[in-house]
Amino acid sequence: MNPEEISALYRQGPSETVAFEVESVALNRLAETLAAFANADGGAVLLGVEPKGNSVRGVRDADTAIDKALAAGLRCEPPLILPRPASVTLEGKDILFVQVPAGLPHAYGLRGKYLARAGKKNTALGPRQLRQLLRERGEANFEALPAPGATRDDLDDALVQKYAAAFLGDAVVKKDETNDLLYRRGCLTKDGSAWRPTTSGFLLFAADPQRAFPSAEILLARYAGKQMEDEFMREIVRGPLAEQVRRAEAFVAANMRKGSRLDALQRADRAEYPLPAVREAIVNAVAHRDYAIRGDEIRLLMFSDRIEVYSPGRLPGHVTLDNLVDERFSRNEVIAQVLADMGFIERLGYGIDRMIRLMREWGLPAPRFAETANGFKVTLRGPGEKLVSDEVDRSKWRRLELNERQQAALEYIAKNQRITNREYHDLFPDVSEETIRRDLADLAEQGVLLKLGDKKGTHYILK
Repeated sequence: MNPEEISALYRQGPSETVAFEVESVALNRLAETLAAFANADGGAVLLGVEPKGNSVRGVRDADTAIDKALAAGLRCEPPLILPRPASVTLEGKDILFVQVPAGLPHAYGLRGKYLARAGKKNTALGPRQLRQLLRERGEANFEALPAPGATRDDLDDALVQKYAAAFLGDAVVKKDETNDLLYRRGCLTKDGSAWRPTTSGFLLFAADPQRAFPSAEILLARYAGKQMEDEFMREIVRGPLAEQVRRAEAFVAANMRKGSRLDALQRADRAEYPLPAVREAIVNAVAHRDYAIRGDEIRLLMFSDRIEVYSPGRLPGHVTLDNLVDERFSRNEVIAQVLADMGFIERLGYGIDRMIRLMREWGLPAPRFAETANGFKVTLRGPGEKLVSDEVDRSKWRRLELNERQQAALEYIAKNQRITNREYHDLFPDVSEETIRRDLADLAEQGVLLKLGDKKGTHYILK
């Protein structure tokens, strides 16, 4: 939220979704309020505001107050992983905005008691209410389990250091401090005196998370037509989750068609898809897939008219296809929150809304969402034939040092959408096959052509 929105919350006063607390509030009282919000539809605590008098008292030290808020979340069972609280100025004094996202995956207790928000107060859930909450949020907390056979040494210290430095705002963070941070973010747990990475911590920060979770990868494929064919370009992305997101996005950016979109009498040069919408689909798949499912990976398939992003695991909790846009539920709250800390998610829990808005602003249909027998699929429909291939930007060809054969090959592709080695040889029958191969390989290396298929099925299209 921005400062104006937080000021508006202050003026409205405490409610089912807003609480005021002073900086000196007891840790357990603050934890109870956070758990009550988490068991309902989320909410926010303005720390540094008098609960009854509604007067701003402020906080003396923002960093200390942030540590207190995060520690209160960790007192809950299971630990409640919060977005990093924000320090804002209200009536000339610094206060803390502590947000509890909606759609969390568990029932959160404190010392055996489960609470929810009723009006301005936290109230204990009765047996019937608690049973209902446990039914709605009864999924196993797989991401909080220790990663099998993993130790703290399996985490990549460079990745951990980079994350800790960004989160804490320090250039260099000591290992003890990084361990404490990873514990507070749900990425480490303690086994006696030894630190062990949780499943989420291992997936996010291990150099080789596929050692323990071989299916935690993304299959990328690019087909020339509208259907799966024997000829396609394929890549498997492994490594830490953030790196998988970056590489999957780079694959789409490199393989999207560029051209002129025709819409009525308007013509504008643009890419096939708004890249931020594609990123949202990728992050959504990585953050919310069911990592307990073995033998199935995330799949991103590019066709001439659409992109399909499939994620193992059906919709979690109370979310259905009918309420998908309005409801919030995160199967992997730690993974989602750390990816948000890293800047991959603009606003936690609003990826679906943003994806829809970005596609419509691009002049494309809203994404299609579907459940499969064991997963969830997002389909982004592209402009298809409206992105005309005859509007090829030939100016960049002239800037390259191309021979006459290569220029003729590009004109052939602009007209016929593709070219094979045999078709190129038919254009220049007196040229050797090795020269043909070098010509086309050179065009691919310069980023003009994209090579698809293999062996006899190899062909080239404009990139």
